[in-house]
Amino acid sequence: MKIIPLKEGNFSASKTKDFSLLTDENFDKIAGIKMSVQPFLIITQNDYILLDAGIGWKNEDGKSVISEILEKENILPSQITKLLLSHLHKDHIEGAIRLTHDGFEAAFPNAQIYIQKRELDFAMENEGNPSFDFEILKKLIQLPNIIWMNDDKGQITDEISYEVVGGHTPFMQVFWIRENEETVFYGADDLPQASYLKYHLAYKSDFDGRKAMELRLKWEKEAKENRWKILLYHDMDKTIVEV
Repeated sequence: MKIIPLKEGNFSASKTKDFSLLTDENFDKIAGIKMSVQPFLIITQNDYILLDAGIGWKNEDGKSVISEILEKENILPSQITKLLLSHLHKDHIEGAIRLTHDGFEAAFPNAQIYIQKRELDFAMENEGNPSFDFEILKKLIQLPNIIWMNDDKGQITDEISYEVVGGHTPFMQVFWIRENEETVFYGADDLPQASYLKYHLAYKSDFDGRKAMELRLKWEKEAKENRWKILLYHDMDKTIVEV
């Protein structure tokens, strides 16, 4: 399979979850939590699979960063067949929507969008939480081609499996893509940076930090045994690691 990181940039996230692009000029001056925003496109024999959708960051010319990366790879947004959403925080879903003069539309018009229904219910019970963009979220769930997920684990296709694990959010889900004896693992915000494997900590930014920590220890062992390629959504320097 082919793995294409779709890095929108390195950002600083404020306490109100406003994202500011980091540059050489402002890197040491801007407050907030520093992180990348980096969805991934996985191309298999059967699918073009997008893992989370980013924040829809646009360059100065108004063109989205992700669409520019896809263009360089000679890939059209319409070629993406599946969009797998790990959870519904704003920095993972905003790029799924494209605003036009006539309203809003799917940024990836032919993709089936996989959403964990219990994650949506949790989000809607927490209106006002700045981690969610409720304007975008309400538009997202009106899009066609949504596949509502209700099970704790399962297979989406022969190549794609998922499990609802919690941790960062109560119903966050992670994904494995397997093809030709190769396994890609996407732990989303339970395993967003390589440092999370080095320092075994329970983070207060997680809904259940202890559970997320225990999951990382489990995944690290399984990754070593099965030679997983781990995708890192928020690592500012790395994209993929093998432990």
